[in-house]
Amino acid sequence: MSTPLTSPSNGKETILVVDDEASLRRILETRLSMNGYSVISTHDGETALTLFRQVHPDLILLDVMMPKLDGYGVCQEIRQHSDVPIIMLTALGDVSDRITGLELGADDYVIKPFAPKELEARIRSVLRRVDKVTLNQRLPYSGIILVGNIHIDLNKRQVFKHNERVRLTGMEFSLLELLIGKAGEPFSRASILQDVWGYTPERHVDTRVVDVHISRLRAKLENDPSNPDLILTARGTGYLFQKFNDV
Repeated sequence: MSTPLTSPSNGKETILVVDDEASLRRILETRLSMNGYSVISTHDGETALTLFRQVHPDLILLDVMMPKLDGYGVCQEIRQHSDVPIIMLTALGDVSDRITGLELGADDYVIKPFAPKELEARIRSVLRRVDKVTLNQRLPYSGIILVGNIHIDLNKRQVFKHNERVRLTGMEFSLLELLIGKAGEPFSRASILQDVWGYTPERHVDTRVVDVHISRLRAKLENDPSNPDLILTARGTGYLFQKFNDV
């Protein structure tokens, strides 16, 4: 069953919960409402896409295994049209299954069963990053960066390649902004997780979130993603953005 469609309350961020487990939906609806969010929910992927188009939520919690259309299909379809934050909810044990959602454009994933407080912390972190509109104070330059055919506007949080807009998710841009903030200096995967996603990795698999997002950025920005010039791998450490001249 889907939550009756109503207009979100003014001033409240709207979260679309998509999960075929009714008891979990009820728990999330209650807890997220208590945390000040407007919540709409459904149990299947096809209805999720309909609600997404009607409501334009601020964030989507998306289960993987669902009837009619699974979470992967929903994520793939939404990413063709929107950069809305997506957190996957997965009970799948295999690492490759969890990573699939990230490769399709999800911002993060939470493994079932999970503590509600953990999920709420992930939600706050993702929304905080996406809502960020002020220029990072560590950046000493104008906020306009030109590197080869790439034009990055940190004030408007926009990226252009060959003068064409490149669609980045909020988390992708936050990752890019972090690396640019200290261009030429390597960041470990653990520090990137903490700075961008807001949590310290408790399991080695968590660092794959970083690897997949780096891969996504390279695919969008690099001329040859397999031989990157902008976002470089720091052997034994993590990643760095090449040094550039301030504009």
